[in-house]
Amino acid sequence: MRLSELAQRVGGSVEGDGDRELDGVATLARAGAAQLSFFVNRRYRRQLTDTRAGAVVLAPADRELFAGPRLIADNPYLAFARAAALLHPAPLPAPGVDPTARIHPQARLGQGVAVQAHAVIEAGVQLGDGVQIGAGCYLGEGVVVGAGTCLAPRVTLLAGTQLGARCLIHPGAVLGADGFGLANDRGVWVKVPQLGRVVVGDDVEIGANTTIDRGALDDTLIGNGVKLDNLIQVAHGVRIGDHTAIAACVGISGSTVIGRHCVIGGGVGFVGHLEICDRVTVTGMSMVAQSISRPGVYSGIPAEEARRWRRNIGRFHQLDELARRLLRLERTSKDPHE
Repeated sequence: MRLSELAQRVGGSVEGDGDRELDGVATLARAGAAQLSFFVNRRYRRQLTDTRAGAVVLAPADRELFAGPRLIADNPYLAFARAAALLHPAPLPAPGVDPTARIHPQARLGQGVAVQAHAVIEAGVQLGDGVQIGAGCYLGEGVVVGAGTCLAPRVTLLAGTQLGARCLIHPGAVLGADGFGLANDRGVWVKVPQLGRVVVGDDVEIGANTTIDRGALDDTLIGNGVKLDNLIQVAHGVRIGDHTAIAACVGISGSTVIGRHCVIGGGVGFVGHLEICDRVTVTGMSMVAQSISRPGVYSGIPAEEARRWRRNIGRFHQLDELARRLLRLERTSKDPHE
């Protein structure tokens, strides 16, 4: 694709040779003459100087740092991501049903659906147009999958789960398993039936081996545009608002509500029955033990506003010296006649 065409499609402008042909993307250090790279961090300025890339995506403020063909964009990383998707389109399986797949007669498949080897599709399943079902997937009774959604191999959607359009579910994800609901009868655990569903909006991505449990009574809800990394546990009755992004190894306890446009770092834990407002960022390995009602950045165990947490951590490292100073002051100020 020519650089000028690429710029038009990703939302940028060209400086230099717009006819430069590009066939892929790479890092500044490894890119060749037919590849596009990007520059957003000035720590890599030396690599930008030495790069052999055919073109580089830069912010307007950095345009003078590279003499070759440039794609200028206000958000270089976003423009690069869109360019990479155009230059490296995901391969699409041919429509059709593999002969080893098992599809119940009462399932309904839309136009252009691809079902790969050994997939199992139960009664009442509805697949929209262009859905891709990877090898070894299991879709339980009454599952609904919206148009253009892709299930990688070994995805499990248990009974009643609903996925919106254009979702991407990575290998090993399990949606619709029972939540961890137990009642105690004099030291013996009694299972509480889990009667809700998992309902996922449009344009959602769910990472490998992430689990989303069905609700106990109400549904577990994942909003439009949500992005979930690998190995996340979403418990029963959780609600995650539109366009929230959650990194790997996060655990969200039951009935927690997370707002829209939140960013949750890796390894964060949420106590159950909390409410997190819109536009909250929680830094990695924090523990959220109380509801958060103000947008901002939160850190620590338990999580609090990041600025306050950093200040307290700095003081914690001075604690030993402060204690010694206090002891010396007490000794020097002590009344010798006492």
